[in-house]
This record gives sequence, C-alpha cells and structure tokens, in this order.
Amino acid sequence: MTSIPALGARSEEASAPRFAPAWRAPLVFLLLGLAACAAMPDQLGLMTRIFITALLVLSLDLVVGVAGLATLGHAALFGIGAYAAGIFALHAHPDPLVGLAVGIAAGAGLAALSGAFLLRYQGFTFLMLTIAVSQILLSLAQKARGWTGGDDGLSGFVMGPVLGLFDFDLEGRIAAVYALVVLVVLFYAARRIVDSPFGLAVRGIHENRARMAALGTPVFARLWMLYTVAGALAGAAGALSAQTNAVVGMDSLSFALSAEVLVMLILGGAGRLTGALVGATVFTVLHHTAASINPYHWLFVVGVLLMLVVLVSPAKAWTWLRRRAGGAQ
Repeated sequence: MTSIPALGARSEEASAPRFAPAWRAPLVFLLLGLAACAAMPDQLGLMTRIFITALLVLSLDLVVGVAGLATLGHAALFGIGAYAAGIFALHAHPDPLVGLAVGIAAGAGLAALSGAFLLRYQGFTFLMLTIAVSQILLSLAQKARGWTGGDDGLSGFVMGPVLGLFDFDLEGRIAAVYALVVLVVLFYAARRIVDSPFGLAVRGIHENRARMAALGTPVFARLWMLYTVAGALAGAAGALSAQTNAVVGMDSLSFALSAEVLVMLILGGAGRLTGALVGATVFTVLHHTAASINPYHWLFVVGVLLMLVVLVSPAKAWTWLRRRAGGAQ
C-alpha cells in the first residue's frame, strides 16, 4: 500500500521542471570574460563595450523574451541611466558604485512611471508608445542643454576609484573588470528572478495572458514589476557606459540603439538570458571586425546572419552540430 504513493511521488518529481543552478551560467561567463581580457589586453575597450551591451540586451530579454512585450524604445531606459550617472558624477560625487546605484534607480524609476501607463496596452499600440516615450525623452534631453550638453554630449566628469582603491587606467583594465563584475552579478540576479515562481508566472502570462488572469494572477502587477526590473538593469548598463567612457551622447537615447539591441537579442535567441549575452557578443565583435574592413557595407554581413537565424532556428542548429560531432566520433 505504501509503495504506490512512493511511485507516484517519484513520477511527479521526475516530471517536474529542473533548472540549472542560477550561478552556473554567470560563473561561466565570468571565467570566459576574464580569459578574453587576459588573452587580448589590447582589446579591453572592445571587451568593456561587449559587457555593457550584453547587460543592456539582457534587460531587453526580460521584456521581450520572458514577458513577451515587443518594444522599440528600450534605449530610453539605457539613456536615462547614463545621463543620471553622468550628471551625478559631474555635480555631486564621482564614486562609481554610488553613480551605478543612481543609474539603476533612474532606469527603474522611468520604467515604473512609464510602465504604469504603457502596460495597459498590448501589441502594436504598446510598441508605438514605447517609441513615443523614447522620443519624448530625447527631445527633453536636447532642450535641457545646461544639464545634458545637448548635441555636444555630457562630458567633463572624472570618475573616482572603484571601492576607493582601483583607479580607472588608460589601458582600460579596471573598466573592463568593473563592467564584467557588474554584468555577472546582475545576470545572476536576473536568472534567480526568471527561475522564481514570479518569473514562471510572467512566462505563463507570455504564453496565455487570458488563462493566467482566469487563474487569479495579477497580470498587470507582474508585468509592471518585471518591466521595472528590466529598467533597473538597463539603467545600470547606461551608468556603466557613462562611467567607462566619461561621456554621454544623444545616441544613447536614439531609436537606432533600440533597434540594434533588438537585433542582438534575435541573433542570440530570446527568452533564455544566455542568448542575450551571446547575441551581444556576436553582434559587437562582428560590427567591430566588419566595420574595420569595410565601414560602409558591414550591415550586409549582419543582414545575412539575421536571415540565417530566421531560416534556421538555434535549436535546429545545435541539433545538427551535435549529430555531426557524434558522427565524427
């Protein structure tokens, strides 16, 4: 009599979804990032750019891949974090970690305020409204030249040492390690959120909003909370960009940046978080390499790669590679 429930319990455990430890992927990316920085000390600027861009794409993956919200105004969250950190360093205090917290708060605040209005809409309406928010913020930044520098950009601030010990050097070693550590920590936090019951509820809303609402899930509240978290991560990426480059340009709020980030997410695969890191790395390296060879036609290579991603899904590609690897053995 006691064996039947035991068998039932085992079958339920076997059928339950199993997640890899949340620290595994961040740890792997940390080791790979450190190895890349050590192997290419003359490309530390490129590495820093990859880490910052990966964090921005990661924040977009929470919105697009996990919550299923199509947006083309994500640059607004990045730009507000960059300007907030730059203005804080110029007029208040140059401490990088405090500035990073300011950028996170700015991104989360804008996401919370705008999300309270935007998330009441879906589909194409939501998409267009996100563009509108980004353009409004861009217009305000252009008019507030006394604070943002306008088209000339925000500059003239010098960042203090990280933790009061590590000064930003000309080679970019501290900037690269600083950006990598922040990326890994926030990647771990995002992984924990996505794998939590809250994250599973958001995924359920992505799959079937009406069913989750019928089950009693507060759909708007869940999406609003995740959108705020994504804004915090995008604000952190903006703050890192401002601190490591010591300049903030109007392009940090541009529509082009939002479109590029979305392309990176598509390249890596949406909804898995690790795909955001892969897509950002591939696109940034491809951009750097192809643009150095031919600065006028490098987008042709990106277009071909996007066509391959659309025609051949990443899952099919990995299956084909495994079969070829097994056949070779």
